[in-house]
Amino acid sequence: MKKIKYIITSALIAIIAIITTACATNTGNWTPPLVGPYAWIYNLFGHPLQNIMLHVSNLLGGTNGAGWAIIIITFVIQLIVLPLRLSSQSKMIKQQEKTKRLQPQLSLIQAAMKKNSNKQMQLSQLQMKIYKDNNMSMIGGMGCLPLLIQLPIMIGIYQAVAYSKTLASSSFMGISLSKPSIVFAVVAAILYLIQGYLSLIGISEQQKQTMLITVIASPLMTLVFSIMYSGALGLYFLVGGIVIVIQQLIATFILMPKVRADVDKELTKHPIKEVINQAMIDQILNESSDQMNQNKSDEITNLHEQLRKRNSGKQNRNK
Repeated sequence: MKKIKYIITSALIAIIAIITTACATNTGNWTPPLVGPYAWIYNLFGHPLQNIMLHVSNLLGGTNGAGWAIIIITFVIQLIVLPLRLSSQSKMIKQQEKTKRLQPQLSLIQAAMKKNSNKQMQLSQLQMKIYKDNNMSMIGGMGCLPLLIQLPIMIGIYQAVAYSKTLASSSFMGISLSKPSIVFAVVAAILYLIQGYLSLIGISEQQKQTMLITVIASPLMTLVFSIMYSGALGLYFLVGGIVIVIQQLIATFILMPKVRADVDKELTKHPIKEVINQAMIDQILNESSDQMNQNKSDEITNLHEQLRKRNSGKQNRNK
């Protein structure tokens, strides 16, 4: 489940790289794109955000005005998607807790798959039946909607700076908003690393192993994108990292205990159904072994029959 989520998330983030590359070489051409998806995003998000940033920058005044505008916009967006992300995490924690209860049955199937590859399809069907009979989805808890909402905003902030000479010449705390910033990149990556560490608290070792890829990949991708693109995008990731750490603190220390208590209460009323046990696994594997032995026996019998016919033919020719 986590691996699937990681693949989808990585694919969505890769879209950012493809789209933002469209203007990554902008070095003084302040004309926005006219056609294509990149132009649509500019018209819907980039240009309005550009106007908001310029307006806020003028209101606040000073050299840091544009940076504060990005911070305000980022906090507003993050607060909008925060309930969605917390809801998604709540579902994910519930899925993890229920999967933990199913683990004895799932482990039997996984071990059987390693022993006999010929029964992969039958065992996979049993695995799906375990989830289905216990009213669970194999990919339950996945929530990409918050990322989908933020995706055009991230690109829009990049475009707002890339296609405004005023914003491109702006800085925040002495750091250019139009050029990549190592400072913003490193701080943002550290924040996402802290978030990943917090997400591992209170879960099983097996779940930690599954989540390890995401925990490492998230700060790494944040670092790479922040270094590749403008300081404005790095500042967006940095502020988003602050919110994501707060979100993870809520999820780990408030949501997780509550969801676990709810799952315990639910399973008291509706206990986990046993779909598979060791005896059934042994029967499936033995059937497979018997079938293989039967096939070998049939092959030997056919070979003997062919040899007998061949010898009989030779004897007839000799006569």
